Amino acid sequence: MDTHAPLPQRALRALQHFLQWESSGGILLIGAALVALLFANSPLEEAYEGFRELPVAVQVGGLKIAKPLLLWINDGLMAIFFLLVALELKREALSGQLSSLSQVALPVACALAGVAVPAAIFAWINRGDAVAMQGWAVPAATDIAFALGILSLLGSRVPVAMKLLLSTIAVIDDLAAIIIIALFYTSDLSMVALAWAGAAIAAMVVLNRRGVQALTPYLLLGTVVWVAVLKSGVHATLAGVVTGLLIPHVDRKDGLDDETQHSPLEHLEHALHPWVAYLILPVFAFANAGLALGDFALGDVLAPVPLGVALGLALGKPVGVVGAALLARATGLAKFPEGMDGKAMVGLGLLCGIGFTMSLFIASLAYADDGDMFPSAVLGVLCASLVAAVAGYAWLRLVLPSAADEARG
Repeated sequence: MDTHAPLPQRALRALQHFLQWESSGGILLIGAALVALLFANSPLEEAYEGFRELPVAVQVGGLKIAKPLLLWINDGLMAIFFLLVALELKREALSGQLSSLSQVALPVACALAGVAVPAAIFAWINRGDAVAMQGWAVPAATDIAFALGILSLLGSRVPVAMKLLLSTIAVIDDLAAIIIIALFYTSDLSMVALAWAGAAIAAMVVLNRRGVQALTPYLLLGTVVWVAVLKSGVHATLAGVVTGLLIPHVDRKDGLDDETQHSPLEHLEHALHPWVAYLILPVFAFANAGLALGDFALGDVLAPVPLGVALGLALGKPVGVVGAALLARATGLAKFPEGMDGKAMVGLGLLCGIGFTMSLFIASLAYADDGDMFPSAVLGVLCASLVAAVAGYAWLRLVLPSAADEARG
């Protein structure tokens, strides 16, 4: 395979849908977070907390799952989000921007540095506090929907290559976050539940190897995996990742526009994406971003946990991403995409500091048993994401030429 070949038309169509959904979904995500803050800081606060703590139970025979609504959202709906992430990762690896070394070098370098530098900043600020250090990964991930939503406000002045690079960095970020969650955010393990999960996963592997393309058996087995993983102590969202990676992807000839010609993976991705962008992520934001600001003084953002999160995202992300991009270009490892220069890369790095969805999710895992640390981490995430969004938008509006500028030029 020619590693310099252009993307197949099918992959380009998938990318166009991805950018469209993520950009518009990002605006809705911002709105949901603002509504949550409004509820949490108004006379509706009690109703908001009642919504989050609403008990929900499902029982089939002797199997019972009883959790507050907040945990159903974080463990259940977010498993569907991770299922979509896994589908996107698999498609990109097989036929998209992660399918060749020439395409993947720059975003991989940027993403890895964009994970390591924020984590190092957080760890340095919170060194010596074992409880606080559990949140070292909170500033590690970029929120693609939020960031693309900000980019969409800039209209046609944003080069397509910038949207593509940002989305690819964020996808690799998500992969890093998945690995981090699997390795560092699990509790005591139930081997019996893991055995059930392993059996269901093995059944999906057999279906995949035998060429079964119907989605129903994979989704049913994926549900079994989710229940078993939930009971095992491993975080339940990882069931979505495993299921997504085992959904079959059939390589078809380019130029087929009939939706029925999509592979099972593409069909499921196409079906899930609007639900995730327009419902699941906004619901997650509404349920997790409601921080009672009256509980904080202005100086509280300078406490180690919120400061580590805020500086990790707002400073560490652009330093890591831009530094890696400049180093990759200087060493000849990769070139900047067409239409992007150093100034545009700085703006992209600033937007990578928006760590909303995945940062809040990791914070909920890191500080699940600490009623003080979690709100502090949320404060850091909200402050950093606001600063990164405003700074990235303002910088890119300043340095990217508008259509009128290009016409005069």
